[in-house]
Amino acid sequence: MEQNSKQLLEAQIRECYGRVVYSHKTQEKCADILLKRGDLLKWFQIILSTLTTTGLVVTIFGDVLWVKIVSAIISALLLLLNTYLKSRDLGAIAQQHSNAAADIWNVRESYLSMLTDLKMGDVSIENIRNKRDKLQEGLAAIYKGSPRTISKAYKEATKALKLNEEMTFSDDEIDCFLPEELRKNKD
Repeated sequence: MEQNSKQLLEAQIRECYGRVVYSHKTQEKCADILLKRGDLLKWFQIILSTLTTTGLVVTIFGDVLWVKIVSAIISALLLLLNTYLKSRDLGAIAQQHSNAAADIWNVRESYLSMLTDLKMGDVSIENIRNKRDKLQEGLAAIYKGSPRTISKAYKEATKALKLNEEMTFSDDEIDCFLPEELRKNKD
C-alpha cells in the first residue's frame, strides 16, 4: 500500500514539476518578448518624431503641400503610438514577468529536490505531502500576483524546452562547471 501511495505521489509531483518548468520558461519568454516589443516601439517613436520634425522644418522653409499632408499623417501616428505607450509600460510589465519567473524558479527547484528525496527514500510520505502542499500554496500566490502571459511566449517556451533543450545538460556540460573532484567524467 505504501509503495502504491509513493508512486501516486511521485506521479503527481512529476506532473507539477513539468507544469512549473513550463510556467517558469513562459514567464521568462514573455519578459523577453515585451522588452523587445517595448524597444521596437520606442524606436518607432524616435523615427516618427524625426520624420515629423523634418516635415515641419521643410514646411517652414518651403510651401510643399504633400510634405504638410505626410507630416500630419506621421504626427497622427505618433500621437496614437504615444497614447498607446502612455497606458502601457511594457518595461514594467516585463519586469513583473521576470520577477514571477524568479519566484517560480525557486518552486521548480523545490519540486526537483522533492523528487530526489522521494527517489532516495529517506523522507516519509507525510513529509513529502506537507512540502507539496506548501509549494502549491506558494505557487498559487505567485500565479495570483503574476501578469498573464501571451500565447507567443508559451510557443517560444515550448520550442526552447523541447527543441533547444534549454533545461537539459549532458554530463560533459555539467562537468565543465564543476571542480575536477566532482566531475563524473574525469578524463
